[in-house]
Amino acid sequence: MAKSERAAAILVAAGRGLRAGAGGPKQYRSIGGQTVIFRAMEPFCRHPQIFAVQPVLNPDDTAMFNDAARGLRHEAPAQGGATRQASVHAGLEALVPQKPEIVLIHDAARPFVSPALISRAIDAVARTGAAIPAIAVADTIKLIGESGDVEATPERARLRIAQTPQAFRFDVILDAHRRAAREGRSDFTDDAALAEWAGLTVATFEGDVANMKLTTPEDFVREEARLASQLGDIRTGTGYDVHAFGEGAHVMICGVRVPHPRGFLAHSDGDVGLHALVDAILGALADGDIGSHFPPTDPQWKGAASDRFLKYAVDRVAARGGRIANLEVTLICERPKIGPLRDTMRARISEITGLDISRVAVKATTSERLGFTGREEGIAATASATIRLPWTHQGWSA
Repeated sequence: MAKSERAAAILVAAGRGLRAGAGGPKQYRSIGGQTVIFRAMEPFCRHPQIFAVQPVLNPDDTAMFNDAARGLRHEAPAQGGATRQASVHAGLEALVPQKPEIVLIHDAARPFVSPALISRAIDAVARTGAAIPAIAVADTIKLIGESGDVEATPERARLRIAQTPQAFRFDVILDAHRRAAREGRSDFTDDAALAEWAGLTVATFEGDVANMKLTTPEDFVREEARLASQLGDIRTGTGYDVHAFGEGAHVMICGVRVPHPRGFLAHSDGDVGLHALVDAILGALADGDIGSHFPPTDPQWKGAASDRFLKYAVDRVAARGGRIANLEVTLICERPKIGPLRDTMRARISEITGLDISRVAVKATTSERLGFTGREEGIAATASATIRLPWTHQGWSA
């Protein structure tokens, strides 16, 4: 793709997903510890060649979307229509002020799109102007008549299963959608079909068998099992941190500013809860400790907010293709009292890590007035982290 070309992506997420069974719109359900829509959006939001990601939603889903997409960069959501075609058209119109030159259109129900597939889509549309990912058909296909009898057996070698993201020159596909709207055509099941109707030649490029669409309850069961089998390297790490009190009028604990007569003596903000969690995650990765990644002798970390350290540790897990299954921190102090702030701290850790709050535990205890914590000279914290890393053909991932 020429450097001057601007690539945007539309995420179509306005459907109701009724065939997926009970539990609300399927794009907001969890799979493998993350919502479907987060998994579908994240690769586009992080792809270096995508400058804008345009979600298209049912307006009733705004709160669910804001919660699910927390931490992802995207444009203000556009309001979807009664059909997928209408929703895509709304997304295209919303992108007009951004002036993209090419656009990738992806279904939110495909949560396993890879960065490599996105790159192939961008490369293909740069060469052809219109291209879709396709995979070969493994089974024999039958054309069935209204009576239920077989009418024909198409030549399997020429058949392909179409996927998304489907990629087009922006102005061309926008014109095609506008024309279809003017002529009352609303029956196209994908953008390639609409493009063909508009007279475009649509090329294909290599799809991805893992880029499956979630449609039925059985799809969720199958993909959960597949993800679990891929992340079979289960590891647990522990962490410990302590900071003494010094001058100040507040302390940072688990990412929450807590009023207190004294502050922490620390190089960074002294957040013992987050520091212990960082060490627990790094321990599970066998990747050193917080001091080796953020040396207290380095002036750039003077007064640094500890949420940066925790986000860094989470990103280290993601870089290995893994995910965090559970985080737990125990705070040991006489004061401040943690109980009233427990859920606020859990929510803050959830926000920093992207982990569902049900997978975050914050506990507190005292040392029965014994030791430095009993004398209220400081606060200690212990933590544990359970992570899952991919299994490889060469053995356990290292």
